[in-house]
Amino acid sequence: MQRAETTMLRPPSHGCKTPTLRPNHSAKKTVPRTIKSCSSKQDLRGQSVAVVGLGKSGRAAARLALARGASVLAIDQNENLGLLEQDPLFEKHSGLRTILGNFDRQLFKDVDMVVVSPGVPLENYGLSSLLEAGKLVMSELDFAAEVLPKSIKILAVTGTNGKSTVVTFAGQMLKHLGIKAFVGGNLGNPLSEAAFHSLKSPSMKPNFHVAVVEVSSYQMEIPNKYFCPSVSVVLNLAPDHLERHKTMQNYAGTKCRLVSHMTDTKLGLLCFGNQHLNEAIKEHVNEFNLAWIGAFPGVKIDMETKIASFEVPIIGVKSQLQLGAMNVMGMHNYLNAAVAALSILGLNVGVDAEGISSAIENLKAPPHRMQIVHRDINGVIWVDDSKATNVHATYTGLMGLKGQKSVILLGGLAKVTCGLETGGFERLIDPLKYHRCVITFGSSGMLIQKTLFKNGLSIPCIRAATMKDAINCARRMAKFGDAIVLSPGCASFDEFKNFEHRGMVFQELASSS
Repeated sequence: MQRAETTMLRPPSHGCKTPTLRPNHSAKKTVPRTIKSCSSKQDLRGQSVAVVGLGKSGRAAARLALARGASVLAIDQNENLGLLEQDPLFEKHSGLRTILGNFDRQLFKDVDMVVVSPGVPLENYGLSSLLEAGKLVMSELDFAAEVLPKSIKILAVTGTNGKSTVVTFAGQMLKHLGIKAFVGGNLGNPLSEAAFHSLKSPSMKPNFHVAVVEVSSYQMEIPNKYFCPSVSVVLNLAPDHLERHKTMQNYAGTKCRLVSHMTDTKLGLLCFGNQHLNEAIKEHVNEFNLAWIGAFPGVKIDMETKIASFEVPIIGVKSQLQLGAMNVMGMHNYLNAAVAALSILGLNVGVDAEGISSAIENLKAPPHRMQIVHRDINGVIWVDDSKATNVHATYTGLMGLKGQKSVILLGGLAKVTCGLETGGFERLIDPLKYHRCVITFGSSGMLIQKTLFKNGLSIPCIRAATMKDAINCARRMAKFGDAIVLSPGCASFDEFKNFEHRGMVFQELASSS
């Protein structure tokens, strides 16, 4: 494991306390509010809200704004989207106008608030200028969090890789323990949906007690005011999304905003030994209780015994969790499960490690994350890891396959990686040497093949034109007991709509074998 720099973030010696919060001041006290209190379900009556970007998050935010009594201007540059006014979910609402394609920025002058979907960069629509000019511009995440009942505890998870799995595991653990939880955010179910249903609940009693929220860096570009987690997790940081964040320093700083407005327990879990995160977290280190992923205080895992050890004295946690009963593929998922468990312990919702242990054998990874999708008549296991859209994710998946001889499928559209012309695929040389062969495909297939050969790959590497061709080749190469693993290390947009589409096509082709 990489050693941490000699900074104020080195783990304290055994028995020492981690940095603690200054006296707590709620967002309501420290941030001047420019809109009405959320005590009324119609707190935005008489105001206008522009929602920019009409994917899942934007549509959910528009519906929430209408439920809060606002008039809504819904905006998206995609001219092929349907008008919200024609959607059955919105047909009963007046005060709604959709603008697709070209947009006159002057219309922003007439709105009270702008809510931005995570897929929209701040360079678009002059959003950066609006922020600088003092316009109220909010992320969809923050817009939703403002009206969530204050009794709901938030567990927020970010990181370059693994966040969907940790969020999913945490949700499954809470369900097993009988604790009602919303599970979503960047995972696919926007937080605005949770807020909407909370507003529509006929009683004052919340529909759930915990919100487990996957948070992407895009959702943190606009600093949040009302999204106040009780537990925040930054799993890891590796080069990704640099076409938007430009530098690793910017990327790390955006991720660490997750801990900027914490409440209740205020436990922040940070991966141990990452230089960029160590620097970025300094701005917030006195605002929360710091623990580590991979060191104490925090969580460490003995991979041989499959035991996770938790030591966080400041919140009264010292226990162990046996992970050997897990039925999920990939050794890295032991760490994902352990982080999910410690996060739940940090919520202080009346559970302990012994209670969580009974949920371990029932954990299931989310789709397209080292998901076993087929076992064919030739004794070959087919594994869909389409969510591995960068080299770091593929590296993690390969390291979790030790002992399982595999045919590895790499390819798609390689991402910008700190100026490296190779895309960073040379990092895969060592974990690949244990496997049957590599098959590359897609627009970056030749780049990947050349990089692997140039850096001394010791197993066969075959190039195919498309993923379908790669799968046909994999069938010929795989032997009894092998796995065929799609872990592309690339974006999917050269052949597919997204990583989910790529994974579904892989599954269809696998089951046709």
